Amino acid sequence: MVKISKTTKTQKAGLKLKRSPKVKEKKTKLTKPSKVKPRTQGFESVSMSDSENLDEFELENDTGENVPNDNSDLDEIKSHKESLKKLQTTDPEFYKFLEENDKKLLQFNISDDEDQEDAVPHKPETELEVASDESDFEAEDEDQATTEGPQKVTLRLLKKWQSDLQVDKTKNTIAHVIHAFHAALLRVSNAEEEVSDYKVEGSAVFNGVIQLCVLELSVAIRKFLGLKSTKIAPHKCKKFPKLKTLLQMYFNDLLKILGSVTSTNILNVLLKHLHHMLPLLQSFRKSCKLIVKKLIYLWGTSDDVVRVLCFFCILRLTTTNQVYLLDTVLKAMYMTYIVNSKFVSVNTLSSINFMKRSLVEMFSIDVGTSYQHIFLYIRQLAIHLRTAITVRKTENIQTVYNWQFINSLKLFGAVLSANYDKPEIQPLVYPFVQVCLGTLKLVPTTQYFPLRFQIVQVLTDFSKSTGVFIPILPFILEVLSIHDFNKKAKIASKKPLNLTCLLRFSNSQMTENGFKDAVIDQTYASVLEYLESQSHSIAFPDLSLFTILQLKKFLDTCTVSGYLKKMKQLLEKIQQNNAFIEKERKSITFELTDFDKIAAWETNVRNKGTPLSVYYASWDKIRTVKKNKEMTNTSDISDYQLPTVRKIKKERSGNSGELFPSDSESEELKFGSEDDGEESIKHDTKKRKKRKSKVVNNAGSSDSGAILEEKDDTVEDLNIDDW
Repeated sequence: MVKISKTTKTQKAGLKLKRSPKVKEKKTKLTKPSKVKPRTQGFESVSMSDSENLDEFELENDTGENVPNDNSDLDEIKSHKESLKKLQTTDPEFYKFLEENDKKLLQFNISDDEDQEDAVPHKPETELEVASDESDFEAEDEDQATTEGPQKVTLRLLKKWQSDLQVDKTKNTIAHVIHAFHAALLRVSNAEEEVSDYKVEGSAVFNGVIQLCVLELSVAIRKFLGLKSTKIAPHKCKKFPKLKTLLQMYFNDLLKILGSVTSTNILNVLLKHLHHMLPLLQSFRKSCKLIVKKLIYLWGTSDDVVRVLCFFCILRLTTTNQVYLLDTVLKAMYMTYIVNSKFVSVNTLSSINFMKRSLVEMFSIDVGTSYQHIFLYIRQLAIHLRTAITVRKTENIQTVYNWQFINSLKLFGAVLSANYDKPEIQPLVYPFVQVCLGTLKLVPTTQYFPLRFQIVQVLTDFSKSTGVFIPILPFILEVLSIHDFNKKAKIASKKPLNLTCLLRFSNSQMTENGFKDAVIDQTYASVLEYLESQSHSIAFPDLSLFTILQLKKFLDTCTVSGYLKKMKQLLEKIQQNNAFIEKERKSITFELTDFDKIAAWETNVRNKGTPLSVYYASWDKIRTVKKNKEMTNTSDISDYQLPTVRKIKKERSGNSGELFPSDSESEELKFGSEDDGEESIKHDTKKRKKRKSKVVNNAGSSDSGAILEEKDDTVEDLNIDDW
């Protein structure tokens, strides 16, 4: 009977809970739009404690009249609350069961007393979601306003990233830095249509982003991936998939910024950074090929420092990705070398020589792969030469007699010399030498003497470095018999001719006296250099016999004293070396067929030193200094006396009122017209001698004044404390 009464009371209590007026009131008040007038400024939820009185809470009907709330619901709430209190006393076991399993039923509390101002309102465990018309949308818009739009990068943020890169074990900071670098690239390229997560403004922030990437990014990426050696490929690391997309974007941005930046200093910094990042690039083949292509372009067209850095990057990329990159690099670098060696001048000679040495290094990486390329290119040169020999037209000859063809021969001569000890390269020596000799014989005229000397130099260098005998002397000495050096020149030379950057003499140059001087000097140098490389040979007396006969014949026919003096000196040095070798050969006890002993004997003689090699060493030093002066145009100011000249300028300017009164006279000497001839030059020379004597007299009479003037013009060292 007791259990039945409990059940009956529980059912009644449950029925009363289902008919709770609070839930009913909430449904009727918030879910009937016909009786509720929506507010335009957002709905504010009203709690039972905040309202002054539930009885006074009124709604507006459709007609606008106020409808009072029904107070009968409050009576039911009070009765339900009293029944729960009675349950605690009548049936404590059931009350305990409700307390453990349904706390919400016992915690049901509502303030119905108007006088209870301090009553605690009911607070649900979870926040109730109230349907609203505008307030929730306004909150979402505010949140979107804070998240939409790129974040502005500041120096403080960069400093925070710099410290986070050293501590953060996740990829988050690395991602922030890479995205900031992408934003900096957008600022440089003015790509407004592309949206970035960050915004870089100002040169200081731009430089800060670049500096952060250059100094910290590579170390952070290696630390995140766990790369302790550059020999390990990044894609073999477990964490590489997390950074794959970011690294791909970063290398693409780095490629773009290399193409858009024109400042040499920034290029140097970026290339050094790229060189450090190259081991990470080997996992991206497509980006690797694109970056190599850009590096080769900069290697062929930029300044010297940029060229060197680009070559280091190309070399490192090629050695780490040799399987699929070497063929492409060799072909692209050779074509770049040919395109940029079309014109040779004093300014471009150093860059062309650097590209040549770089290619020698690249061809030496893998001789097997290089053989195919070298064979193909030498074959192309041979085809051009064969066409020029058979057709004999001007345009065909010009395909051979140009700087690109000659620079190709110089390149392959250097490559074969550097790799001659490797058996794969030796079969290419014969076709290379034949192409060189065929080029010499194509047009054997006086006008192309400079080209002849260029190829002779290539063959001489190859013979010196490899020991291969090449019959070069007949092509050098042929110059003495082709042209008549006794014929007087029609025009005095304006300046000495430099054959280093020439392939052909112009018609006007061949009428100058400097033409013959340059040819004789180059013939003298070529014969001396080649015979010096063979001066230790056991067959030197036999090798030099033809040269001695040609020189004696030239001395018998030549009437110019300066040329006679040069060739007599060369003949004496050759004869001295002949006598030295013949004296050494008298002590030989082995046969001429014993090549090993012959090689040992020649090595001993070369180490001991020959008369011709000793003379060549001293002569070459003087020639090198002379060449450097000619290449840098410093020969005119080598004997410049600063105090004396300054004294003359002051005296002349006081008399005539001109700033540089001696300019016109010096220009007449240096740039004299053809009509004046030798008489005008002699007249100007006499005037300069007279002026020089006056200068010496004035300087001797007023030495103290010149010294005082030097003291007044002395530049003092800067002191930091003065700033």
